[in-house]
Amino acid sequence: MNTSTGEQRKQLIEEIMQQHADGVITLGVAIRRLRLEITGFDQETFAKMCGMSTRALYQLETDKGNPTLGTLDSVLRKFGLRLGLMKAAAPGQTSMALMRQPHLAEPPPNYKASDKASGVVTRGSKPNRATRGKPATGKGR
Repeated sequence: MNTSTGEQRKQLIEEIMQQHADGVITLGVAIRRLRLEITGFDQETFAKMCGMSTRALYQLETDKGNPTLGTLDSVLRKFGLRLGLMKAAAPGQTSMALMRQPHLAEPPPNYKASDKASGVVTRGSKPNRATRGKPATGKGR
């Protein structure tokens, strides 16, 4: 394991998180940096720790493949992190600054709690694409 102090590791994790949140590095690059710079482990050792194959870790670190949320969670938890959602930063504003703005924790002004209860469902930019004039049957296309 890397010999840096706990505080140095914490700062490095914060730096990597910030770079990923700002779009400077991909999730795969962030995970690779965490593995190398925090643990110092090779892919084989770290993959075993996470209960995954070396190939799966390689694909994750190179932004290839399609990892499950469980796989991502297993890797991130080794560093005290978890997967989550955050608002995208506006140009010139870092994501951490956005997280400190309390009004962002509130629902948007056009959100109505009754929407979910009333059955209003919006799916992407083309919510009616599947039906195209046909009644929905609940079966595949």
